[in-house]
Amino acid sequence: MENWKKVMEKASLKEIMKTASNKHLVIPAFNIPYLPMMEAIIEALKEIECFALIEVARPDINRFQARSFAAIKKEFDRCKDTSVARLHQDHVPVIDEEGKEVDWKLLITEAVDLGYDSVMIDGSRLSLEENISISKEVVDIAHPSGVLVEAELGAVMGHESGPIPPYDEIFASGKGFTSPEEAAYMVQKTGIDWLSVAIGNIHGAISGSAKDQKKVQARLNIEHLRKLVQKTGIPLVLHGGSGVQKEYVLQAIQNGITKINVGTEIRQTYEKTLKESGNNVKAAQEALKEKTKEILNQYYEMSQTARKIGEALY
Repeated sequence: MENWKKVMEKASLKEIMKTASNKHLVIPAFNIPYLPMMEAIIEALKEIECFALIEVARPDINRFQARSFAAIKKEFDRCKDTSVARLHQDHVPVIDEEGKEVDWKLLITEAVDLGYDSVMIDGSRLSLEENISISKEVVDIAHPSGVLVEAELGAVMGHESGPIPPYDEIFASGKGFTSPEEAAYMVQKTGIDWLSVAIGNIHGAISGSAKDQKKVQARLNIEHLRKLVQKTGIPLVLHGGSGVQKEYVLQAIQNGITKINVGTEIRQTYEKTLKESGNNVKAAQEALKEKTKEILNQYYEMSQTARKIGEALY
């Protein structure tokens, strides 16, 4: 076995993310709404020697066929290769997009007990002090087991009900952008490992002021991102990356975004092939494998990130 692989297998996720951040390498986090997607993504990562997170969120379980956090962990253990992938629990909201309270403690504790490598708490709909208080509680639950914590601050648009102002208006005003001062305060008070930020990114694809207008091409405020990096000193995360223009994504990676969530694009590739092939899972996995490579090599312009991180840690 090559040295970088041995190093990566033994390295902690904290070391891996820190090194990626220092070297301006992006770690995509791939959502798994259907269990067979996981094997295809891990195979792709092995072939191109790139590192990523495999992640699952409540909607993957409730609305799709990820089944449960336990089922995802079992499938990950079956096909895992820790030199190229680790397991992340995505987006546990304190209050969901419908305004309902979520038993976040139960879900976070379940993932920690199952042996996930990292978890995410989203208290962005709360006041700053409440967000800090709950994020700190999650750190206290997760860190003793060596589990990393991602939190969120600012409003990543796209899940709101009711009328939404035109995107250009939101972007120009900076409404909902993560405050650098609040972010620094939150990191200091909580001890979180990563922070998901709002710098112009949008979930899914909100459009103009109505969902039936053409899809928005989101932009990112790179200057604002630089301030966040300077103030926080931890790896930053971009959610809602699918709708962002490529040039901004590449600039964001060079200026402090370390983790980018990838959901819509890979799910649609898998579902479309499944439908067109008459439910041929192998064909859908093959299409997804190629899509995963394309996202990393062509869209993010990244190559051999697992090897590069391993060699830097060696």
